[in-house]
Amino acid sequence: MEKNKNKKIVDFKIKVDTTKWAIIETLKMIFMKNSPKEAESLVETFSKKYEILLLAHEQEDKTDLSRYYRLIMEFKPALASIMKPGKEFDDVCDIAVNQFNVVLNRIRRQINDKKGRVQKKGPLLPGSSKTIDLKYFCTICEQEFDIPSDIKTQLLNSSQKMTLPKHHEKEMEIRIKKPKNEESTTKNESDNDKIEIYSAELLMGHMDSTESNVEYLKVLSVGIDVGSSTSHLVFSRLTLRRETSFFNMSNRFFLVNRELIYKGNIILTPLIDRNTIDIEAIIKFCEEEYKKAGITPEMVDTGAVIVTGETAKKQNAAEIVRRLSSETGKFVSASAGPNFESLLGAMGSGTVDLSRKKQNTILNIDVGGGTSNLAISSKGIVQSTSCINVGGRLLGIDENFKIWRIDGPSEIIMKDLNMNYKISDIIPEEDVRAITHEYAKALLEVMRGPATSKTAKTLMMTEDLDFSIPIDEISFSGGVAEMIYDKDGGIDRDKGKTSNPYNDIGMYLAEEINNLVNEFNLALMEPENKIRATVIGAGAFSLSISGSTCYYDESIKLPIENIPVVPVNVNLRKENLKDKVELALNNFDLKEGEDLVALYFKNLINHRDLPILAKEIEKALPNSVANKRLILIILRFDGGKMLGITIKRETSIKNNLFCLDELELEAGDWIDIGTPLHPSQAFPITIKSLVFNKDKKDS
Repeated sequence: MEKNKNKKIVDFKIKVDTTKWAIIETLKMIFMKNSPKEAESLVETFSKKYEILLLAHEQEDKTDLSRYYRLIMEFKPALASIMKPGKEFDDVCDIAVNQFNVVLNRIRRQINDKKGRVQKKGPLLPGSSKTIDLKYFCTICEQEFDIPSDIKTQLLNSSQKMTLPKHHEKEMEIRIKKPKNEESTTKNESDNDKIEIYSAELLMGHMDSTESNVEYLKVLSVGIDVGSSTSHLVFSRLTLRRETSFFNMSNRFFLVNRELIYKGNIILTPLIDRNTIDIEAIIKFCEEEYKKAGITPEMVDTGAVIVTGETAKKQNAAEIVRRLSSETGKFVSASAGPNFESLLGAMGSGTVDLSRKKQNTILNIDVGGGTSNLAISSKGIVQSTSCINVGGRLLGIDENFKIWRIDGPSEIIMKDLNMNYKISDIIPEEDVRAITHEYAKALLEVMRGPATSKTAKTLMMTEDLDFSIPIDEISFSGGVAEMIYDKDGGIDRDKGKTSNPYNDIGMYLAEEINNLVNEFNLALMEPENKIRATVIGAGAFSLSISGSTCYYDESIKLPIENIPVVPVNVNLRKENLKDKVELALNNFDLKEGEDLVALYFKNLINHRDLPILAKEIEKALPNSVANKRLILIILRFDGGKMLGITIKRETSIKNNLFCLDELELEAGDWIDIGTPLHPSQAFPITIKSLVFNKDKKDS
């Protein structure tokens, strides 16, 4: 049966290029009406982007049906190249959906029908006759093109001459055609024989905004990153969209546009001494940046403060997070550990989203001042993270090669190279290159497999990456990445000497990394964001309501705030939940039994598997159970109450148990849980997210 279906799909012919041309012409008509001066250039930009997106999938789209599906799926990304998301954007998508569905409806009938339809008798309205059809005809290439249904109606009902579109720079003609007989299904054909044809709404991920309850929200956000080498701040204007539809059961807002409205200055992170951040200097810097941007703290709706790399190890790192964060709870704030920073770097660079779009696997390495954070993203999911002490700020040298800073990892490298430099010594350039070569060699080693050399093992801050999924491409982000992709870096060719504006080894490290990437012939790509990757996303929030069938131990005091969401992907019948939970917590630098977390199960859990899940949860959380810590479980689908009852019945967990359900969450979300809404036990959930330079859901 499947073989027959596949053959029908392969043999079925669709005039994909004709529909593409019709869509572009429709777009031109819309712009001619609303923006006549810009119409031609807008359509040209759209067409080029559309073609690039379609060609990217040319090898995998083997049938006309898959090519037509692709035409629909790539329409919105192409439209986003000329329009900002909003009401006008959605209106254009509404028109496109209707036009695509006309063809899809015809495909649905023809691909499943086997006999000709019986013509209905009775009076015919203008344009409703199925005995004739209208087509555009190009006299140059002698090709026929479909006419959009609304234009066809105008042609049949208008008594005035209409201007026809051009093809090959010549106005086309109208041809009257007799359509092919449409076939109907045979009486003995079962539903199993039918080929499902998806709707344009589903393929495009867009509901009719004129009929749906669509709401837009604009918020001002700030992102602050205090890193090992540099600190910086960005302001963004976020456009959020919420619709009540099949695609958004939780009614939460989703990011549809992010506009950077102010990129602040990048300063060297101020330190009082080797172990202490100069908090007052950071606060003063932020105050000055607010003034330069013309923004007051009261104007900011949300934001994120991230302390990363070597700076996160400083003794007053937690204090700086507290001082910079809003006391009203509007900020997502974290002193990022090495694995979590790897996650942020991959998300902020854009490689996570890119791996989803390309359906491949990308290794991103965020090379900063103190650490290099590695993350493998496969098809939009971060599969593995790791971190090694390799960074541009681990050895500070001025323009005269005088050493002003030596961090622990550099002391290790120097010892291995039989060097014995101290603060204020002059170090020859060849020794600087020798040190950075060792750093780059260790980094490339852990990029290509587990650490095996003594140096790499000593420099590792975490476990090795999981290389069970082959890597298709690599990318670099972080401050050093700016010099990796700019091959000249800080070299002043005219003066014939080295310019080193950051007074560290970052420029030399970038050069050594480049040399080894070329030597190993690695597939290098350039990400969207580099130095600002870690906190290119600022916080945003939405309010959601849990399902009404939750399990809640009334001894738990509410509200509970700032709980990180940790997604756990597991097949209960094939995989060990304890291992999956350990890996998931490790990615966020969280410790089981010490940190309060929300374990989030995105997949549908079969009710028959609830006893298995209950016992596996008990095994996966031994410290939380022993210390009687709050255990918080969240299901994407219904079943929270039944899971709670099952856990209480099947395990030793009798108290401090909270099971919520029917919530759409993601990695990088934090939640606040409010008191239950009476009379039901549905709970208001504030979802605070890191919003990176990508849409969390295609609008």
